[in-house]
Amino acid sequence: MFAKWFRRRAAKDNQQGSGSRQVSRSYRRASAGLEFQGPMGAKLVRILAADSNSRVTVKQATEESPLESQVLRLIIRITALGCPFNALPACTKLHLAAVFSKKMEENRMLATVEDTVKYQLFLIPDESKDPGKHREILEKYIERIMTQFAPMLAPYIWQNQPFNLKYKPGKGGVPACMYGMTKFGDNIEDEWFIVYLIKQITKEFPELIARIEDNDGEFLLIEAADFLPKWLDPDNSANRVFFHHGELCIIPQPTNSETVSWLPTAPPTIPQALNIISAHPEKILASESIRAAVNRRIRGYPEKIQASLHRAHCFLPAGIAVVLKQRPRLVAAAVQAFYLRDPIDLRACRAFKTFLPETRIMTSVTFTKCLYAQLVQQRFVPDRRSGYRLPPPSHPQYRAHELGMKLAHGFEILCSKCSPHFSNSKKSLVTTSPLWASFLESLKKNDYFKGLIEDSTQYQERLEMAKNYFQLSVDGPESSLAMSPGEEILTMLQTVPFDIEELRKEEANLPPEDDDQWLELSPDQLDQLLQEAAGTNEPQPISKKEEEQSSDLTQVTESMKAFISKVSTHKGAELPREPSEAPITFDTDSFLNYLDKILGPKVQESDSDDLSEEDSEYLDSDDDLDLKMQEPGEEDSLKGTFDNLKSYMAQMDQELAHTSIGKSFTTRKQMNKDLSSQTTSNNSDEEDSAARDSVMSPVDVDLNLVSNILESYSSQAGLAGPASNLLQSMGVQLPDNRDHSYK
Repeated sequence: MFAKWFRRRAAKDNQQGSGSRQVSRSYRRASAGLEFQGPMGAKLVRILAADSNSRVTVKQATEESPLESQVLRLIIRITALGCPFNALPACTKLHLAAVFSKKMEENRMLATVEDTVKYQLFLIPDESKDPGKHREILEKYIERIMTQFAPMLAPYIWQNQPFNLKYKPGKGGVPACMYGMTKFGDNIEDEWFIVYLIKQITKEFPELIARIEDNDGEFLLIEAADFLPKWLDPDNSANRVFFHHGELCIIPQPTNSETVSWLPTAPPTIPQALNIISAHPEKILASESIRAAVNRRIRGYPEKIQASLHRAHCFLPAGIAVVLKQRPRLVAAAVQAFYLRDPIDLRACRAFKTFLPETRIMTSVTFTKCLYAQLVQQRFVPDRRSGYRLPPPSHPQYRAHELGMKLAHGFEILCSKCSPHFSNSKKSLVTTSPLWASFLESLKKNDYFKGLIEDSTQYQERLEMAKNYFQLSVDGPESSLAMSPGEEILTMLQTVPFDIEELRKEEANLPPEDDDQWLELSPDQLDQLLQEAAGTNEPQPISKKEEEQSSDLTQVTESMKAFISKVSTHKGAELPREPSEAPITFDTDSFLNYLDKILGPKVQESDSDDLSEEDSEYLDSDDDLDLKMQEPGEEDSLKGTFDNLKSYMAQMDQELAHTSIGKSFTTRKQMNKDLSSQTTSNNSDEEDSAARDSVMSPVDVDLNLVSNILESYSSQAGLAGPASNLLQSMGVQLPDNRDHSYK
């Protein structure tokens, strides 16, 4: 059931309510009885309650965040028409404020949960009672973690946001921890790379316990959904999944038959979970199959990082080539700006002001495969006024010209979003940060520079990469040094000198570009990827004789009967398992009931002899076991119920005898006629009697089932469909239809 619920990851309506955990404050205006939520609600209440200030000033609007500014700008527009805001009717003011306040809070919540992964690192044992001292300890751990993993993180190109850690004070029963949040966007590999990092961090620092989740919740359980125990479902999975000592841990739930003192019956709180893991680390390890499913997903790191990159030649302005040489990660922001462009963004690209087409050169650009695919697959024709012209598609460098044109549009869009007079204070070097000196010293201790000479070109490149990494992940985006991508690009164009002629001379020595055949998948490659994702081995080729022997049609009927016999609920139906996968269960109550039925001294007489064999089978089931233990009067009532049911069935058979419904089923009598007609011909009966015989004759259920499934399977013409999906889920493999005349 856990797998069925969690595999709806693509549904975006489940994101509401799972975003920011900030508890919104409520402000009530007593005279109106309306509620205003969030900090914006408080400001609107103060504005509405002001008796002396009847107008809202521009200064009040510009001090707010963009969403709050939109609300206040609407108020300013009203006052600009000559109507003071407080002169409006009270109901209008309150309604306007309540609507915009609620909408703003909804937008904030939705903006924080989409394609975002969150991670927390807790320190055990948490013995420090002084919050200030505990914060200092956690910040030291952040510095140690970020410097130790800097060689892996510094050159990494993130889709949207990098891996980062910062101190988060304790709140709401959650102890203080190291916290991070990354928006991975369309590149799901960023999320799994973070899972690998968290796993390695807890392995290198055994005193840390980590948990990780995204907007879908416990996505690690989603990956291992086929191997989870039945008791684990989305309702009781909160605060149970952690990483400790580099291994995945799942805090179990005590069963009804056992009481474990250290296991809470309800989902544990974070402090409870940390105590359980620190006290019983060997008892909360996830099963081998669950850990193998998660490890399979992160297998290959850190070598997989290089495999996820794609190098391509691009014909783009020299300024962009210089920027990407210093800041390779900015290619992600440029691709996203182009990929998510709107008509307003394209206005800036009608006439390029920053990256002129006359300065274009051929250079090599490193993308992630996700970014490269996004850039290549979008068809785009530049505006004639932009000055960018593409050669014919048959030109050998058409792809390089097209990629360069698209990247130039992305960089121009980023720069157009910057104010022409952005703050010069942001141009300060990262070396002015008080954390930079200790961070650089930690990098040297961890052999980040690989023994390079300080004045060498390679040393300076790694130093520049470290500064970029420090600015993004260590110093934090909240720092005063943080700049938008557009501001960073403009700053580099002003501070980094370059010579276009020298760059053009380097065109002859460009490294070869990578082959992009991975964009095209053959059916066999797709099947292999699906099998690897499902954790199954590639099936070995079998002979025609073995294929025919393995496709026994009796397996179809037996599997279907097993599927129908399963009990389904609102959560779905369970597919029959393979014998090797079926769990061993023992129900003591049912076993004792069977013993009482067979050996008990007071066995009641049963009227089951008067019932059909099929009805007796129903009475022998577990659900109807207690029906045989009824009083004699109740047994007579039960017999009468079955007699009435038989009477209704007989009447239905009589009515159906005069219709053609019986002809749609194959009966045993018709099968006998078909067999005898191969040697002798029989005279046909009248239509009514034939229909009557076809209805009254027993229906061959197995034959009708198999024939209908085969007909549905054949109509799929080798494609996916309901028949093949159902049979494959039950482990039944049918051979290809070689009789194309079958309909």
